[in-house]
Amino acid sequence: MLPIDSLYRGRQINPDGIALEDDSTQLTYRELVARVEALAAALQDRLPTPQAKIGACGFNNLQHVIGILATHLAGHIWVAVNPRSGKPENTALMDLVEPDLMIADDAARDAFDIGDTPIIVAAPDGKPAGDTVDGLIEKFRGKRPTRHLLDPNTGIQAIKFTGGSTGLPKAVMQPYRTGVTLIGTVLSVFRLDASDVQAAAAPVSHAAFILMLPIFAAGGRNIVLSTPDPDRILHAFEKRDVSTIFMPPTMIYKTMAEPNIETRRFPKLRHLIYGAAPMPPEKVRQAQEVFPNALETLYGQTEASSVCTTMSAAEMLMEENIGSVGRATPLMRVEIKDPDGNILPPGEAGEVVVRGGLTMTGYYKNPKATEEAFKDGWLHTGDGGLINENGYLFLKDRLRDVIISGGFNVYPGDVEGALVKHPDVYECVVFGAEDDHWGERVEAAVQLRAGATSSAEDIIAHAREQLGSVKAPKSIHLVDDLPRSAVGKVLRREIKDRYSKPAD
Repeated sequence: MLPIDSLYRGRQINPDGIALEDDSTQLTYRELVARVEALAAALQDRLPTPQAKIGACGFNNLQHVIGILATHLAGHIWVAVNPRSGKPENTALMDLVEPDLMIADDAARDAFDIGDTPIIVAAPDGKPAGDTVDGLIEKFRGKRPTRHLLDPNTGIQAIKFTGGSTGLPKAVMQPYRTGVTLIGTVLSVFRLDASDVQAAAAPVSHAAFILMLPIFAAGGRNIVLSTPDPDRILHAFEKRDVSTIFMPPTMIYKTMAEPNIETRRFPKLRHLIYGAAPMPPEKVRQAQEVFPNALETLYGQTEASSVCTTMSAAEMLMEENIGSVGRATPLMRVEIKDPDGNILPPGEAGEVVVRGGLTMTGYYKNPKATEEAFKDGWLHTGDGGLINENGYLFLKDRLRDVIISGGFNVYPGDVEGALVKHPDVYECVVFGAEDDHWGERVEAAVQLRAGATSSAEDIIAHAREQLGSVKAPKSIHLVDDLPRSAVGKVLRREIKDRYSKPAD
């Protein structure tokens, strides 16, 4: 089995049901498969040898999704390019990977430079554009691509890029094994079926796609939202029967800030899954009030795709679990190791390590980094954490982000959790700055709620009351908005570079 077989399974379960839709178009499983097969045949006509690299750079639209599915069906490698990233970064990544072909929206053409590499336009802007996804579908309609027998362990399904928080992102090679494991895991853990409707609000190039293939495998429906507008998301919850969605914490916060949110009801919503960044316990409690019995979480990274651990809504309602990212999923092993490589007993903090079907093959053209990531068969995540006696993983920030102040380890997540308890704090980032006295001092950048008037001194006083003087920030930087990555993550490293400087 390959991941694209999930689409055919959906067609068997629900052939005339809606498989994919946006605001204006609905495609049944029969029609979606016909379009994907036609485009895959067109791709094989251009690139007959399997495992060619096809970059996809587009926003959330049907053509972009069909382009990704057709790349899978053709036996080629999907190179996920984020149109929200800067042109210099994307161009450097394309120089590294050297795609054989690009599928790109007209609106995303300024996000990269690939020289003479051919481009198929996914979403034209209305002007003549040569080859287009829709044009090739009509040209090759009725033709079926060759199904190549690719090894799930060695064949590459996708090349995706890390967050790049310490430099240029690394190119992660995800084998077909990863995709198959992810689909089976999501289906079993979240118990999806043909009644499930997913809203793809996060970028399809990243987090939203992890739920698409499992929804197809269940015979359910995927709705592509062109923008992650909070009102559009809430409308989908209320009027379009959405049961399942992935949202990073920042998107959840914006949605909860909508007027009269406390009076709105979402009867079909049962999987509001967050990940990609931590959510402080106070924010978790707020989200549980707004979205009762729906908030869930997962943990993974590009190198170990998305669902190394998960936690259901029922588990998250237990107070002792509120700061956890859940337990290891059935096909993964998750442990904590000390710096000497020893697996630690429950309750002791160290580095999170994982092994199992979700792990990458390695970093593209970077054997040194691959060797550093894998040690004794374990993928070292770079995340700090501990696992309690019941198997629940509690993250303690990236190891490089831990602040050592006055000889004490201060975890930014703990401080952020205390700061957001202040009624005027909307979101915050905590970081360490060099200090002759403390070694490192704790500082924070804070975005206040609209109309809030608290001063930096007010928030520091609140933090001291919550945490004591060692962990409380020595300085607070009030900002209008926090810098975020192209997929909505708050950029701790950029904040630190911007505001961190030696004390006078």
